[in-house]
Amino acid sequence: MPEGDTIHRTANTLRPWLVGEPIVAARGWDDWIDSASLVGHHVIEVEARGKHLLLHLDDERVVHGHSGMTGSWHIYPLGEPWQKPERRAALVMETARLVVIFFSPKTLELLTPTQFRRHPYLPKVGPDLLGKELDVREVIARFRTQNHKPVGEAVMNQTLTAGIGNIYKSELLFLEHIDPFAPVANLDDARLADLFDLARQLMQHNLEGPARTTRFAGDGGRMWVYGRSGAPCYLCSTPIRVRRQGDLGRTTYWCPTCQPPAAGSTQPKS
Repeated sequence: MPEGDTIHRTANTLRPWLVGEPIVAARGWDDWIDSASLVGHHVIEVEARGKHLLLHLDDERVVHGHSGMTGSWHIYPLGEPWQKPERRAALVMETARLVVIFFSPKTLELLTPTQFRRHPYLPKVGPDLLGKELDVREVIARFRTQNHKPVGEAVMNQTLTAGIGNIYKSELLFLEHIDPFAPVANLDDARLADLFDLARQLMQHNLEGPARTTRFAGDGGRMWVYGRSGAPCYLCSTPIRVRRQGDLGRTTYWCPTCQPPAAGSTQPKS
């Protein structure tokens, strides 16, 4: 699933090509979206909100997309072959210069202004870690409502703060030497603030460059723990472990030596 920096990067890519350009043709999955009604309108703003991409139209409607595990936005010059098959194109928008396509989304909907204001989820999205400014006090206050939850579950809760997915969860908690299976209550406000500050730094760094990186040793290893189950920890050589965590069974990687069990932890011993 794309993480917050992926969606911001997508928004940054789409914005100069799409904003202000009249949509001259549109098609897609008719049972999902009335694509034909987009023709003649133009996008006035491309917004990344956590893992959600919002295209604000000149008539106050909003195209809302969530990529989920399989979705991706593509841009092609007119007439250029696509990298994915037509059947996966949920939305195709043509301007005079190019084609914008949303392939295989989890969510795609066209919202009226009222539907956007009353959306069951979008207003609940927490402060975006890549927003222009981050109110750390607000984020900490939201996390305090989940003091009983394991940290590895809480940081994935997009209503607390938006943008962290499986990769950043594992990498950030390792870098901060935090046990993913211990409750949020174990972390004081300063520790939480440090965690969010590091998350923001890493995500901002990854807005540029070809591949997401959290480790900068120059030896080809871009990640500290994510995707490295059974491999030796770069710091202590202990084998990295992996476990499904939370009701959704999201993958958590950790080093049991660098992130030892804390008070109230459910970290498995073997």
